[in-house]
Amino acid sequence: MEMGLKKKYGLFTAVAMVVGIVIGSGVFFKAEAVLKATGGNMPLGIAAWGIVGLIMIICSYSFATMATKYEKVNGIVDYAEVSVGKKYGYYVGWFIAVIYQPTITSVLAWVSARYTCVLIGWDITGGACMTIACFYLVASFAINSLSPVVAGKFQVATTVIKLIPLLLMAVIGTIIGLSNGMTINNFSHTVDSSISVGGGLFASVVAVAFAYEGWIIATSINSEIKDSKKNLPKALMIGAFIVVAVYIFYYIGLAGVVTTETLMKSGEAGAKLAFQNIFGSAGGALVFVFVIISCLGTLNGLMLGCSRGLYSLAIRNAGPRPDIFKQVDSITDMPTNSSVFGLLLCGFWLLYFYGANLTSPWFGVFCFDTSELPIITLYAAYIPIFIMLMKKERDLSTFKRFIMPTLSIIGCVFMVVAAYLAHGMSVVYYLIIFAVIMIIGSVFLEKRSKNELA
Repeated sequence: MEMGLKKKYGLFTAVAMVVGIVIGSGVFFKAEAVLKATGGNMPLGIAAWGIVGLIMIICSYSFATMATKYEKVNGIVDYAEVSVGKKYGYYVGWFIAVIYQPTITSVLAWVSARYTCVLIGWDITGGACMTIACFYLVASFAINSLSPVVAGKFQVATTVIKLIPLLLMAVIGTIIGLSNGMTINNFSHTVDSSISVGGGLFASVVAVAFAYEGWIIATSINSEIKDSKKNLPKALMIGAFIVVAVYIFYYIGLAGVVTTETLMKSGEAGAKLAFQNIFGSAGGALVFVFVIISCLGTLNGLMLGCSRGLYSLAIRNAGPRPDIFKQVDSITDMPTNSSVFGLLLCGFWLLYFYGANLTSPWFGVFCFDTSELPIITLYAAYIPIFIMLMKKERDLSTFKRFIMPTLSIIGCVFMVVAAYLAHGMSVVYYLIIFAVIMIIGSVFLEKRSKNELA
């Protein structure tokens, strides 16, 4: 049955979506990566967390400004369509539905499985881990597809749960570190001084981007948020500030209980080791269970966005078979067909992630990190939207129309440059894959009437 999605989420759930989708695996998954990228330079790592956090807050503000004016089906696609044009909106929607959302969702499924295997003591790249990752994907899909209200409540619950280990580490770790001198020691020396400040900063910024990503997915449910023109902007800004504060203080707390050298060498067990140093083996394992729940909460939020990917195009009579993908189940109030295709894409990108990053490369030079490059591509896609925001929205104040969009553009350009400097030629090979997928999307675009695109 075809129908519109009902308004079922309030402000608290919307804030939980922003915080819950962003905070999760990334802060645990990328903390070690940041230290390795900076050569163990803790202040430089903090700077990376701060810079990307500031960029997220600035971009969130600009999109929050647009959220007060426009409300359709999928926030970012709506903003791209209204500001730049229907064609651009379509391509942004296609990229998000086919590349962006399923790539980071599949990575989150693996990261959730990874920490499960760390807790149990299993290999993080073997068959057991990948089997668990597949299960987590399907389970998240089932929760979102069968009962979106339950999925929303799960999101709120996991958001609260995931803040527990982060706040415990931020508070207790900082107190312990300041009392025993470890915090000062970690902040006052660099493990590998051969890594340049510039190179370390750019590489860590790109790594941190994954930890902060996902906030834009919250706009995919704007048509389902009660009084969304008022509540979505609030959710974006409140959520962004909460995330930045929690991340930076967690990182400082981490420096109080584990030496930089140990954290860099311990790999995937770094977070578990840090919690065990505070709470002992049993207590550390219990807190680590909260970490896994945190990851699953993020996965749930990302799957929520994935399930609406093709629906957001189909409702505009765009993309493949709009008549199929814009159908909404009358009982569950979910775009079931879009959800199924979203799961299929997640499975495909999980397979690619394994073949490109977790084993001997299957795809030769066409192997790239799906946890980072698609995210940076989206930042590049924001730039024309911010430019047109300045050009078109003449009723806005100077601050909202010019200052914040300009700062947003500068932040996006910085992210793009950082990605190229960090990944080099991998960016080029990624862009080739990106171009092929976008060309496929253009085939479906041509099927729309020229009048609709005028």
